[in-house]
Amino acid sequence: MTSTPRIGTPRPPDSALNDKKEVSGRISGIIRDRVAAQQTYAADPKFKKYTAQVEKCLNTFDSVHEWADFIAFLKQLLKTLQSYQQFKEIPRKLIVSKRLAQCLNPALPAGVHQRALDVYSYILAVIGSDGLKRDLQLWSSGLFPFFQYASTSVRPIVLNIYETHYLPLQEGLRPAMKSFVLALLPGLEEETGEFFDKVLGLLDRLSGTISPAFLFQNIWLVMLTTPSARQTALNFVSRRLPKVKADEDITAIVGQDVGLMIRAFAAALEDENLLVRRAGLELLLQSLHMDSRAFKSSQADDRVILMRAAVGVVLRRDLSLNRRFFTWVLSPAEQSPQMVEYFKTHSIDLLKSTLLEEMHSPLPDYAASRPFKIFVSLLDKWEIGTPLTEALIYDAFKAIKRILESQGDDSDDMLMTASTLYEAIEPHALWKDLLRRILSELSGDGRTFEAISMAAFILKTFKHDEEVLTLHLPVVFVAILETLKVHLEADASRVRQGNVQSTILLLEALSTHIPPQALRQPPELTGDTLAAAESQGPHRFACTFYGIQPGTEVTGERTSTNLPLVTAFEDFSEVSIIAARSLAKSGEKDDQAQDVLDRSLHIITRLVGRFDSKEEVLRLAWNPDKWLPQMLDALENTPFVIVDRVVTAVVAIHQSHAFEPALSIDSRPLMSRMVNTLFKYLRPDRTAYHVRATNLIWSLEDATSRPHVESIIAQNLMSPESRNIQEAYEAFGVLWRLTDDHLLPGFRLKVPMMIVLETLKTDEPHLRRIGETWMRCSLKSYLRVLDPILYDLLDPSVRRVPSSSKVNGKELPTFVYERPFDQNYVNHVLEILLSVVRFGGQGFVKTARSNGVRRSQYSGVLDRVEKVLPAQPETTYMDVLLETLLRYLQSEPAAHLSIPMSPFNNVIQATSIDLLQALVARGEFDNVSIQTVEAAVVGRLYSTVHLVRLDLQNKLLHLLHSVISASDAGDPYYSSGLKEASGDPQGAKSVASEPPQPNYTVNQLLIQTLLDGISTPTNRPVLQHWLDFILTTIPQFERSFKPALSPLNDCVCRQLRRALADVLRISVSGTSADVASTASDSEVLMFLNVLERLVLLSLDRGVGIIPFEEDAPEKTGQEPGGLLGYMSNVFSSDNIPSLPEGQLTARSAGYRCLHEAIRVLYAFWTSTVWVAPQFWASQDHTLFLIFSRSRTRCRRVLEHLFRAQSSEVLESIVDCWSKDSTDNASQSQRAFELMDVLTASAQNVVHMVCESISMRLSTSGPDKARKQALNPDISDAILFQFLERYLTQLESPLALQVWSRVLQLAKEVLSIRDMKPQVYPMLRCITVVGDKLASTIATEDRRIRKDIQDICSKLLDSCLTIASRADQGTWMRRTARESLVPNGRDSPIPRAASDSKLDEKYGTSVGQDSSDVIEQINTFLATSVIPNLVKLLFDNDKISAACGNIVYYVVGPALKGKQRPLDVESVILDMTREMTRIPSALKAWRGPVVDILNDNRFFNSTPDSGLRWKPVIKSLFDADRTAFAELLSKVATAPSTTLFTNREYENLLRSLNLRRLSYVLYTAEKNHFLTALPTIQEKLVDILRNSPAPVIQSEVYLCIRVLLCRLSPHNLTSFWPVVLTELYRLFDQAIISLPSDGSEDLSLLLAASKFLDLLLTLQTEEFQIHQWIFITDTVDAVFRPDNWTPEALVDLLGEVAGDLPVAEANGSSTAFPQAASTPLTERRPLRRPILNPIRQIDSIRDLIPFFSHASIATYETTYASDGNIDWEAVERGLVDDMFDGR
Repeated sequence: MTSTPRIGTPRPPDSALNDKKEVSGRISGIIRDRVAAQQTYAADPKFKKYTAQVEKCLNTFDSVHEWADFIAFLKQLLKTLQSYQQFKEIPRKLIVSKRLAQCLNPALPAGVHQRALDVYSYILAVIGSDGLKRDLQLWSSGLFPFFQYASTSVRPIVLNIYETHYLPLQEGLRPAMKSFVLALLPGLEEETGEFFDKVLGLLDRLSGTISPAFLFQNIWLVMLTTPSARQTALNFVSRRLPKVKADEDITAIVGQDVGLMIRAFAAALEDENLLVRRAGLELLLQSLHMDSRAFKSSQADDRVILMRAAVGVVLRRDLSLNRRFFTWVLSPAEQSPQMVEYFKTHSIDLLKSTLLEEMHSPLPDYAASRPFKIFVSLLDKWEIGTPLTEALIYDAFKAIKRILESQGDDSDDMLMTASTLYEAIEPHALWKDLLRRILSELSGDGRTFEAISMAAFILKTFKHDEEVLTLHLPVVFVAILETLKVHLEADASRVRQGNVQSTILLLEALSTHIPPQALRQPPELTGDTLAAAESQGPHRFACTFYGIQPGTEVTGERTSTNLPLVTAFEDFSEVSIIAARSLAKSGEKDDQAQDVLDRSLHIITRLVGRFDSKEEVLRLAWNPDKWLPQMLDALENTPFVIVDRVVTAVVAIHQSHAFEPALSIDSRPLMSRMVNTLFKYLRPDRTAYHVRATNLIWSLEDATSRPHVESIIAQNLMSPESRNIQEAYEAFGVLWRLTDDHLLPGFRLKVPMMIVLETLKTDEPHLRRIGETWMRCSLKSYLRVLDPILYDLLDPSVRRVPSSSKVNGKELPTFVYERPFDQNYVNHVLEILLSVVRFGGQGFVKTARSNGVRRSQYSGVLDRVEKVLPAQPETTYMDVLLETLLRYLQSEPAAHLSIPMSPFNNVIQATSIDLLQALVARGEFDNVSIQTVEAAVVGRLYSTVHLVRLDLQNKLLHLLHSVISASDAGDPYYSSGLKEASGDPQGAKSVASEPPQPNYTVNQLLIQTLLDGISTPTNRPVLQHWLDFILTTIPQFERSFKPALSPLNDCVCRQLRRALADVLRISVSGTSADVASTASDSEVLMFLNVLERLVLLSLDRGVGIIPFEEDAPEKTGQEPGGLLGYMSNVFSSDNIPSLPEGQLTARSAGYRCLHEAIRVLYAFWTSTVWVAPQFWASQDHTLFLIFSRSRTRCRRVLEHLFRAQSSEVLESIVDCWSKDSTDNASQSQRAFELMDVLTASAQNVVHMVCESISMRLSTSGPDKARKQALNPDISDAILFQFLERYLTQLESPLALQVWSRVLQLAKEVLSIRDMKPQVYPMLRCITVVGDKLASTIATEDRRIRKDIQDICSKLLDSCLTIASRADQGTWMRRTARESLVPNGRDSPIPRAASDSKLDEKYGTSVGQDSSDVIEQINTFLATSVIPNLVKLLFDNDKISAACGNIVYYVVGPALKGKQRPLDVESVILDMTREMTRIPSALKAWRGPVVDILNDNRFFNSTPDSGLRWKPVIKSLFDADRTAFAELLSKVATAPSTTLFTNREYENLLRSLNLRRLSYVLYTAEKNHFLTALPTIQEKLVDILRNSPAPVIQSEVYLCIRVLLCRLSPHNLTSFWPVVLTELYRLFDQAIISLPSDGSEDLSLLLAASKFLDLLLTLQTEEFQIHQWIFITDTVDAVFRPDNWTPEALVDLLGEVAGDLPVAEANGSSTAFPQAASTPLTERRPLRRPILNPIRQIDSIRDLIPFFSHASIATYETTYASDGNIDWEAVERGLVDDMFDGR
């Protein structure tokens, strides 16, 4: 809060009343004296003649044209005055003083000035001191400002007048003291000047006339309000202000208000002139030391103001300024210790508080970085920098943190300054303060962690040098950690406190910043710090190192500071134990302890990674046997993030060999706990953690030397509980699937693999179903299984020799076993292989046949294969397998081994036969049996789905497929028809006309069974079997399964949507708790494969029309459609004479399947965009896998469908885009990216969209309209919008490629009659393309320029025709069904009720009123067309014509016939404003704008409307040079349109013309009409002289107010005599005779008061010297002396009006704003006009508050505002007074 001087202590009521009576009496005497002086000679005939002579002489002034005329006038005037020396009164003195002041114009020569001064001297001698005192305002208004402009020859005359006539006034000069000082100060500019001593002497004598203190107070006011006079004022003060001792009271010298002096010094110190600043600092050193009594006794706010101004000089980087400032705050002592002591005693608190206040509450005048730059500059002086850093550094960075967080991206300057400060300060001081506060917060109640957050902010924000990284950060790191550990050991419940969480985050940040070398080596220390490090622990050493008082709570700490890495590891191990115990004890969820444990383990892992195993082993004081069990206990009932951290940390410590005692996990119980825990996260409902859990399991496997993982997994797979075993198999499947081949899972996990494969041949359905599911979903490659099986089958222990045997007379090759081997195991392996082959079928055969055996990852397999088959480069697995099976089949035991080996050998051979049969053969059955079995199988399948019995479904599906295959060798049409179609273009027709009938008929229950099988959630584990059945069966019997395609397609789409929703749900989950999810990458890929196949099958051939629900059943007939099957693409021929009956149409099942599939694929494309997170969460690995694979497969499916049906796919994508992406820019962009992926170029996209639009607009018959199936859900409006958006995002060079097709479409739109709805969107598209072409060299082509011109002109004309006819709305109201009427063509114009959201933009929505369309067109014209007309039409004539049409059709009608001409729609105003920026459009818009300006109702509008029209009017007078001259010509005389006019109406017209002039001046830039100022002045002076009507003169004052704000103040110098004279006359007349209530003079008095109010607000230097005439501008306004009587006009008027009877007051003054109260409530107050809210008054009483408070309000705002003006309020006040509308 800025301090304000108080007027004084209140007096008793009776005393105050007596004082008021005394003042009123003295004022009455003053008024009587003035009246008496005028009436004394009124009756004297000689005086009347004297008056006539003076008037005659004054009249000659109007004919003065050059300087010689001025001299003649002055000679005549002086002669006239000298002729009547007997009179002591000057007749017409108001006019005489005005003319004399005009003769002192600086532009006139010195001779004129000298003559004028002679007249002044004579007049002042005649009237004497009493007359001068009475009329001091009149005669001083010209003399006071003249001295600074006077030439050297004239200045002595002026000084003589001052000395002879003014100094004798003594106390009578008190009201004009400030102005008199201002008048004299220019003589002190140069010390060696001719008049320096003379002026100095005059000021000394002036000081003696009243009091030195009063003179100094006026000097302070001059320094505050007049920057140009500060240098001279300082010259005087430096010589006359005595040096003050520290304990001396200065108020006797400078007055009671020391704050005024301090603010004057502050103003000087903030001056732009370097010499002024230097003089101000010298003055501080001379008279206002920091330890002086005067400075300390001043108010705190005043001291802050002075310090803020003084400390700002360091930013100038000037040595002389800095030296003086440092001397002021450090004392003149020469010894540094004395300086520092003085600074800490007297200066630092004030400097700190000043900088802190500005840091936390930045001043609006300065950048937020200013106090920090000052701080940086002060650091250069170590005597200031060191103690200031200790006192301020934390608060400074606290403010930096707040500013950077609030400014966001706009903080570059602040960030650079903060970085400079961080680099400049001593790191020791910063980290000392931070550590002290952090330790204090850790010892507190746990609720505050500000310092902890501050340290984290500093670490993150700034770059750190080597000293900070290698010394301070390690010391702080281990000290904080040890303190945290001690507090947690003392009270484990503190782990849940907020400051502990923040501390852990800080320690994590510290560990990332400290270099590894700094952790592995002790800090480089010397002397006492080295000794302390050897004898103290981290906490106590840090306190010693930084000089902090150590806390008593850290007891029993280490006796030496070890390596930071060692102590950190030891302490974090203890912290993690405490957190783990707390987590184990907590019954409910303990997020805080969990977070502490999570981050502690993360840091431990990082620390272990920084051990250097090459160095010697480090000895740690930790107990791994205590730590490890606690960590393993923490695995129970905790989320995966903790499991991840524990396992990662344990493995890292186990594998590290750099310290003792070591941690070992090479034991079965320890490994079992970890592996079993990880296995839980491989379950199907934990898909988010599969990838990470798999990696952790393999890290455990790699960390140990024995196969613990294999054994533990096998043990889980052998669990006796069915539920557990199912989960174990599923978990192992995930592990197997996500394991890379190079890890050899088939050999390293052989036992669990064999357990799984055994389930394929078990008789238990549950186990078998689990095994088959595992093979389907998790196998990944048959080679993984085949390698270990072949390895066992080729065991060298099975020794056989080639032989031959004779069977029925023929020699057959055979083999003989030479010795026994484990036949049981070999048969077991063969049976497993049989089950794999039977299960794998064609997939297994294909894999074995296509992969060479040399691709095996295991070299042992190759070694054994070499013994069976000699090395051949092309040997495949199938070759080896067949050879091996044949050998087992052909092998027999030797004769002596026949009895023990034969039984098992038979089993081996039988198994081998089964294997061969499974590989090479298949069977056949009769149809009757097949149908019987099929019915039973389908029925059984249906029941198993709904009874949730999954075990039989796999077998049943295999059986069903075999049955269907056996019933028919395949659909002959599928194999032969397509072949014929591909060979013969006409073959399609012949085949389609006579399709053969298949032998197989689909069971009616089968379709429903299939739908339920893939959609029932409980059927999800066997989903792959169902999808495989669909993929293999339906294509083989396509014709038979045609009715099932559409339902299956819909079902698959629904499942994909559910999977997508599930994936997106876990992707946005921000919780650290485990997330349940079932969707996986494999499931999505399966569904996408099925969807692609179903859609392609459905598109092969139409199967009739599925009518819409709303269509009548009897509406039949051919619908226009697309091309046939796979023959449909963009390259197909246009001349096909006719289309088959089964063509693709918008209502066919195939088209609807395609459209539904595109919607799902579009959703996947736009939703599965992977954005890499800053920190990868556990589920992100899996999400990345799903997103990447799904999007890749989705793209392939879309490409295949697009190749098949390009036009239909495009329209479906547009439909999806219109429904999902209209309000989402990123979604919209992804749709465009998809189009670019599917098409070869942007040209193809634009061509296809244009073709789709043309189909809907076509009138050329059915042939063209039947090229493709039209999507009934999208309209031409949607296609136009898509086209516009797509064109908008194209790069400019591509616009040339698409221009020709867009142009063709535009011509087509224009050529069709009644196509009004398409004209507007077509114009939008053309505008986009034209704008992009304008930025390329394409427009240099004359033909392209002409095409752009022509098409834009035609479309614009059509749109303007639409916009000009509000009654043409019927074409906008067609319903969707009406739009489907052929309308003279066969192709429909499909419309949809859902188009309304998109069609709002183009005005083609159903039932939309045409006024909305017109509004949209107008908005587009204003925002896009008119600003780009130069780019689109090129030629000025065409631009002018287009603007003329816009004005004629749109702007002109909108501007006419309004009661308030300016209150037009904003879009119309925007159009006009845009046209004003086009030079060639002037003729188009000038007429309507001039008409509005000349409308007599112009000012009936609101002030806001006036502000909106400001740029338009400005542009008019900027562009049309004659307009201002025309306006000025109307100001002097009002044109009369009738023969007889009354005076009142004529005055009204003249006042309106004056207000127009004011408004035009208001709209202009500063000094824009400077050249016209003489003419303006001439007109205004003429009006003041010849037009006494108050309504006209009020407008003159408004116009002068505008001139004050639109011209530099010095340009109005010659205007001041006239203005001051008029103001003096008006206020003087009001004082003598107050205007009555309701008088016309009240409006004039209000206008003059507002003008004076603005002058007092602006405080221009030119007015400073005159304002004493109207208000009391000295300290007397606040500190009133005894027997004080106001002599300023406004003060007098306030006193006179205040004596009016209160009973007659109308109460209107109660709403008057309190004087200066608003500015003083702001921290950095602004000066604003007091009378702004007042519009009109009915009584003089309404202005009493202003008259009474003007002086004190001006003084207070000057005192408090530091020259800041609220320009927004000033401008608003002007426009509010111009416009009458409210």
